[in-house]
Amino acid sequence: MAVITTLTATIAVTFLAAVFPAYAGDTNNAFSPCTDTRVQRSDGFTFGLAFASKDKFFYNNNNSVQLSPCDSRLSLSNSNSQISLFRPKIDEISLLSVNSTSFVADSYGYMVAFAGRKYAARSPPAFVANSSYTVTSFTLVLEFQKGRLQNLYWKRDGCSKCPKNSKAVCLNNQDCAIPTSTCKSHGGPVDCSLGIQLAFSGTDKHLSALNSWYEVKNLRQYSLYGLYSNLRSSLTSQYDKFF
Repeated sequence: MAVITTLTATIAVTFLAAVFPAYAGDTNNAFSPCTDTRVQRSDGFTFGLAFASKDKFFYNNNNSVQLSPCDSRLSLSNSNSQISLFRPKIDEISLLSVNSTSFVADSYGYMVAFAGRKYAARSPPAFVANSSYTVTSFTLVLEFQKGRLQNLYWKRDGCSKCPKNSKAVCLNNQDCAIPTSTCKSHGGPVDCSLGIQLAFSGTDKHLSALNSWYEVKNLRQYSLYGLYSNLRSSLTSQYDKFF
């Protein structure tokens, strides 16, 4: 496990996974998630996922002013937290996975997607796991305007993927979750690696429309894992263990 020390002068967090492929036509030389940049279609774009308890994402833990993990006022280095970095290709539907053997989701509780410093963007904290339940499937949309990241937000499907006649439960009418006790990290039979469907919306720096989110909307009744032959057959295959 490596330690990231480049996010800010004060943040040093454990690095889970970062895969930075070289894309043909990639003109974006910003590889840190805390570097501001403008992008075009075919560029790579680096962003991070921070995992910690919910209150750690807010200034002075007051749950009113949410800061980016790139902000030095957010003392993630002094708390139980981890960071995972990714560099997807702009406007391509991507499937991201957090499956490090040292990562136990219920040790942290929530995650926030983030990128940028002066133009810092961060998602609302998304519940991942506690001692009772674990959510393994997410959809994240990155919204750009003129090539600058403006927003990151989670899209929910209202538990439409929860299989019937299983032990999966619907949390807050938003997320399909499985009992944490059934995860392999707790001695159970289920692979509880996080799967994140990633898409883009808005415009790039040349004002070309980013359309992959609309493609995801049309495919949401299917599992994007089916599009990747070298990955597990389904984002919801974990639930098959319960039938």
